[in-house]
Order: sequence, then structure tokens, then C-alpha cells
Amino acid sequence: MEIVYGVIRMSEKILFDLLAPSSRRFLTPVLSRQTGAESCPETLDELAAKTADCVCCALRNSASQVVFGQGNPHAALMFVGEGPGAEEDKQGQPFVGAAGQLLDKILTAIDLSREEVYIANIVKCRPPENRTPSVKEAGTCLPYLTQQIALIQPKIIVCLGSVAAQTLIDSKQKISQMRGTWHEKNGIRYIATFHPAALLRDPSRKRPVWEDMKKVRDAYQEILGRRV
Repeated sequence: MEIVYGVIRMSEKILFDLLAPSSRRFLTPVLSRQTGAESCPETLDELAAKTADCVCCALRNSASQVVFGQGNPHAALMFVGEGPGAEEDKQGQPFVGAAGQLLDKILTAIDLSREEVYIANIVKCRPPENRTPSVKEAGTCLPYLTQQIALIQPKIIVCLGSVAAQTLIDSKQKISQMRGTWHEKNGIRYIATFHPAALLRDPSRKRPVWEDMKKVRDAYQEILGRRV
């Protein structure tokens, strides 16, 4: 039960765990590309301010703050999760808790850092007790994510977990059916994989995530090669 990446051999139980989580601090981006739509915010800062004032669903009532997103405002690669947890709600940044630390290790394993990518969630406010967002809540918050995508203009979006995958790729399929397969919409390539939190609960899922992330790495490197 081993895999080989370069000269490193790792069992699925400790896959990603040998890599130390990043200690770097990251800032919310202040620049973005324009969408060309007059009715939409023209920068991520403007969109973040608009999102912070949102009271369209009850999630805002129980959340400490809106967790907008973080990373490179011109990223070719974007990761979308489910929603903020307790630590994210406290710090105001996505994926900074235990699942976020594992995501950092996953990025390191494919030679990426958080500065290179953009990370967001389907819903911007923490659901009570970290419950799964409802379909209605996801749909209510989705326009903000759609505008983020339009401003960032990523080439690849990785859906972390079933909520992201079913919201952005196919609402009728399970994550186990979708993961590892490429889908293209509006010029963007989508791929789904298990959420890092699921890996913490079930380490055996690290192996399929590793296979998925190798596909992401290869596709991303192809994009970088075309940009050179």
C-alpha cells in the first residue's frame, strides 16, 4: 500500500502528513479583473464589501463575519469548498482550521502555495454547528461566487467536497461518482475531489485525492507552459 511521487514513498495513512503546514500569512487581494458588466462590482474589494452587507439568508445571523475568499486575484487555479467552519468564522479567512492545514499540505505536495491560487467557498457564512448548507442557502450565496469567478477568471476550478461539486458541476451525482473527472463549462475546467475534512475523518480517501491532485497539477503546469 505505497505510492511513489519523485523519490518519496508514502502510505495512504500518512499521505500529505509528512509535509509541514505553511506558516506564511496571506492577505486578502486588493486587485481584480473587470467583468465588463456595469451592474456588477469591478474589483474583488468592491464585491467583498457588497458581500459583507448581505442579509439574504439566515446564516448571517449566526455567523461572526462573512468569509469572502483569499489568494491571488488573477489565479489560473481556484479551489472552492463548502463553507466556513469555526476557525474560519473567527479569523475571516477560508480554510485556516484543521482542514485548511491539510489543504496547505496538499498544495505543497503538488508544488503550489496559497499565494498562487484563490480559495473560496459556496457559502460565505458559517452554518450553525458546521452543518451542511442547504440547497437554498447555497443557491442564495452562489451569485457572489459567480461574480468572484468572473473577476478572477480562473482556468481551473477544483471543487472540494460534495456541496461544491453538486453546486458547480452536477447536482444529481455523488462526489464519489464525480471526483477525478474533468468537466468544462464556459471555458473553465472543473474537477471534483473529496473535501480535506473528509480526509481527516477517513485517511483512506487520501489516495484518491492524491490521484485527483496529480491531474490538477499536470493541467495547471500545462496552462503555465502556454503562458510562457
